[in-house]
Amino acid sequence: MPVVSLKEIVDRAFQERYGVPAINIVNDLTLEAVLAGAVDAQSPVIVQTSVKTVQSIGSDVLFAMWTAMTAGIEVPVTLHLDHCPDRAVITECLERGWNSVLFDASTLTVEENQRQTVEVVAEARRYGAHVEGEIEAIKGVEDGIGSDTEPARQSLETAVEFIRTTGVDVFAPSIGNAHGVYSKTPELDFQRVTDIVEATGVPIALHGGSGMTDEQFADLISRGCAKVNISTALKIEFMTSSLAFLKGAESADKWDPPSLFRDVRSHIVDLTTSLAGTFGSAGKAW
Repeated sequence: MPVVSLKEIVDRAFQERYGVPAINIVNDLTLEAVLAGAVDAQSPVIVQTSVKTVQSIGSDVLFAMWTAMTAGIEVPVTLHLDHCPDRAVITECLERGWNSVLFDASTLTVEENQRQTVEVVAEARRYGAHVEGEIEAIKGVEDGIGSDTEPARQSLETAVEFIRTTGVDVFAPSIGNAHGVYSKTPELDFQRVTDIVEATGVPIALHGGSGMTDEQFADLISRGCAKVNISTALKIEFMTSSLAFLKGAESADKWDPPSLFRDVRSHIVDLTTSLAGTFGSAGKAW
C-alpha cells in the first residue's frame, strides 16, 4: 500500500464513521513505532509532525526517514504538518512532499485567516496536497504554539462561510477541547460538530484527544470527527517508559541503549494499536 492522500484516508473514515489516529511523532523511533502499530492493527494512520519537530530534525532528513520507513507499507498512511502558522514552513514541507498541512492562522482575524487559507489551499493543490483549517485556537500550548486562554467561538454561519470559501478538506473547530493534559474531564460541545457537518459535509478534526474518555471519542466520531489528534499521550508514553527503563538500568548498573530503544518502541506500538481499537479504525486498512 503506497502512501496516500489525507483526503483518501479521512473521507473514507468520515463516510463509515470511524476515527483515524493522527499521531504526532518526535523522532525516528516514534515514527517507526507508530507505523508498526498501524500495521499490527491493520489501521490507516496519519503521521503528524509539529513545526518544532520539522525544525529540530530538518525537513530533508525527516522526509527521507518517512520515505524509507513507508516503502512497501501494508496500510494507508499519510504525512501531515500540524499547527503551522508559518507560511514559509508550509511551503518548505509541501515542496519536500508532505501530503497535507494545517495552516494555523487562528491568531488572525477571521477575514485575514480566510484570505490566507485560500492561498494555502491553492498552493497545496499544486502539489496534490490537502489542507486542514481552523478559525479558533485550541486552548493549550503544544510544541510552543497556542495559548492557555479559552478561545472565543465563532458562529456557525462564520464557520460554514470559512469552509465553503477556502475549500479546506478538513475543519478543526473549538468544542471545549484543549491541548495538553486535562485537569478534569472536558465538557464538550457535541452539537457543534453535528451542526458543522450537517451544514458542510466536511470531515472534522478533533484536537486535544489525549485524555478524553472512550465514550466522548465514540460520540464525536459518530458525529463526523474522522481525524483524531494525539500528541501529549505519545510524549508521556515516550518519556515515562524511558524513565522507568533508565531507573531499572541504574539499579542494575546495566547500560544498553538498544534495549532502551526496544522497550520504548514496544510502548509506542501498543499505544498506536490501542488508539486504533478505541477509534474504530483497526481492521479498516484497504
